[in-house]
Amino acid sequence: MSASKMHEQSGRAGVIKTYKLFIGGKFPRTESGRYQTVRHPRSGKHLASYCKASRKDLRDAVVAARKAHPEWAGKSSYLRGQILYRIAEMLEGSSSSLASEIATSSGVNASAAQSEINATIDRILYYAGWADKYSQVFGSTNPVASSHFNFSTPEPTGVVGVICPDKPALLALATLIAPAILSGNSVIVLASEKFPLPAITLAEIIASSDVPGGVINLLSGSRAELAPQFAMHMDINTIIDGSGNDEIASILRKGSSTNLKRIKIRNIREGAWTGKAGLNPYFILDSVEFKTLWHPVGI
Repeated sequence: MSASKMHEQSGRAGVIKTYKLFIGGKFPRTESGRYQTVRHPRSGKHLASYCKASRKDLRDAVVAARKAHPEWAGKSSYLRGQILYRIAEMLEGSSSSLASEIATSSGVNASAAQSEINATIDRILYYAGWADKYSQVFGSTNPVASSHFNFSTPEPTGVVGVICPDKPALLALATLIAPAILSGNSVIVLASEKFPLPAITLAEIIASSDVPGGVINLLSGSRAELAPQFAMHMDINTIIDGSGNDEIASILRKGSSTNLKRIKIRNIREGAWTGKAGLNPYFILDSVEFKTLWHPVGI
């Protein structure tokens, strides 16, 4: 019997959940005091409320991400891969309740919702496996005309802003953030504007995992309002835009022209996220930069 039916039979209205932001490993309410309502796509029933993040919330998330970055980048690649694997483990354990939430809030059937959960788990496992391999694959030993060893290695850029599409809300989020954090970046994620609940529930799972606070920060709210702030903030090093919205992409490019931050646009069709389009190790290169080391031969 569903919780709603049990409440009806008991005469209780039930507690409507208010989903918070996820910043620095904690769940603060938006400083603006603004909230939005999630309703069932067909019945219109009030399912939950969630915070509408403000510019101040974004600034707080950047501070948390910057603070968490050095320690996270300093962990071994193997350990970061194991922490990603742990997220997948915890998703597996919560798959039934999360699939129900996806189905209820976005209007898809139960089978489609479970398929998205399964694909999300597999996607995280895929990128977890790259954590201790990408450096060997993308790094290089360079020939030089002197008595030196010359190495180029990929290093994290620092703080990465991620803007998610509306659907698939959970799978797209995992596909966009996993390649960024496996290399040692910390991220600020703007969840699906229309279907934010699965992403915020994922944040609740991450909060009880091994991911250090501040490595993943999640905001919910308006793309049009927050995209300019992502672009113009001087302490965000890279933005990965998966929104699929040309207007948002234009806002990001225009805003970043003042600080020359890196912008990566991922225009992936809704149905293509489940396929090979999301299984791309080159996504890791979106948020790394190559550093070259010279070392004298014989020393």
